[in-house]
Order: sequence, then C-alpha cells, then structure tokens
Amino acid sequence: MKIAVEKGQEKPLLADGHQTVTITDIQEGSSENKGIPFFAARFENEDGYVSHRFYQSQAGMSSIVSLFEQAGIDVKEGAELDTKQLIGKQIDIEVGERSYNDPETGNERTLKQAMNFLVS
Repeated sequence: MKIAVEKGQEKPLLADGHQTVTITDIQEGSSENKGIPFFAARFENEDGYVSHRFYQSQAGMSSIVSLFEQAGIDVKEGAELDTKQLIGKQIDIEVGERSYNDPETGNERTLKQAMNFLVS
C-alpha cells in the first residue's frame, strides 16, 4: 500500500503547554453523533500542530467568540463571523488533553486539543 503524505502531515502533534501558533487551515463539518455544525481550526508552528473543533452550539459559542477576539477580530451582537478571517492569524494557546466517553461505544477517548486562547 502506498500512502501519500500531504503538506503539513509530516509534523507531530504539539507538546502540552503554552504554544505560539498560526491558524493555517479551517475545515467545516458536522458532528458524527448529533449533526451539530462545527469548524476545525489547525494551529501550527515549527514544532508541530494541533487541531481543534469549535461547535456552533449554545455551549460552544463562548469558545468561538474567544477565538475570534484573541485573533483580533471584533465580535458584536448581530454580526456574522467568517471563519476564513482566522487563517494566518497568530495567537497563543495552551495545548492539553481532554478525555470523554464516546457516545457510540461508551469507551473513553482522549484528545489533544487547544485551550485558553490568548492574545500573542
């Protein structure tokens, strides 16, 4: 079997802790379980990358607003946010792990993710 390595896939996951990163890609989708829309941001620097899903839900809006604000994009009530504005923005994040129970299998899963979006 031949496996193609696409641009950026040769990098390892970022180490836990503080990282200064650039948002290099945004992918859109919907959750596998409940169909909730999300965008996944790829945070990258010379040491590696981490991706994080931002769910467009009542509970997820505080993280979305925080990300846009930390990227220097003004957020106002009634405005529509465009995720394409995030690409190329540099921010500081904390990288860590989060565990949860998979709703389909009940098994515990652990994800490496970005947290605590900070102005760089």
